[in-house]
Amino acid sequence: MTAAVFFGCAFIAFGPALALYIVTIAKEPLRIIFLIVGAFFWLVSLLLSSLVWFTARTITDDKDESIQKYLLIFGVLISVLIQEMFRFAYYRLLKKANEGLKIINPDEPPPSMRLLAYVSGLGFGIMSGVFSFVNTLSDSLGPGTVGIHGDSPQFFLNSAFMTLVIILLHMFWGIVFFDGCEKKNWYTLLVVLLTHLLVSALVPRGDQGLWNLKKKTTTTQKNLN
Repeated sequence: MTAAVFFGCAFIAFGPALALYIVTIAKEPLRIIFLIVGAFFWLVSLLLSSLVWFTARTITDDKDESIQKYLLIFGVLISVLIQEMFRFAYYRLLKKANEGLKIINPDEPPPSMRLLAYVSGLGFGIMSGVFSFVNTLSDSLGPGTVGIHGDSPQFFLNSAFMTLVIILLHMFWGIVFFDGCEKKNWYTLLVVLLTHLLVSALVPRGDQGLWNLKKKTTTTQKNLN
């Protein structure tokens, strides 16, 4: 049963993104490069967010529950801001790369910015989904039974669908963000930022279930020993 949950949740979370990659990106080497670079930009944003989070926890008393709550809000805010800053930086890089491609090969039209927005957004989304779901997915292999202590038995399934939503949202955010940059419509960028903050603020409530699951599994193992 654990193997079925593992592969089922994995295909739910990453199946649509994999299908999009195979159908629209895999046959074009340049698109693959842009996808990988987009994923790398998200990784760098995660690194900077982690450094800020680690510094904030170091200089504050993280044993105080009220401080932990504000640190979580601060971490979510900073993480989203850094991600969107790197999305803008990647837009600027792709803009320069597009201009360079026009100069190097004037006979062949370069990729449109809308296509690059889709590819970069998918790169952001895939890497975000991998980092947010891989630990939860590994826990689905056991030991332990979800729901035995009164938690939702659909926890892994809900997490898989949430990961799928996050991946698709990053793709949509990338398209809308790049379109706003192209048209210099800064209200569009604000909408992307606010919706990203809203979704990120909702996710920690779902992560509480995983924390409870790990805590109860650890307690059960100690009792058995």
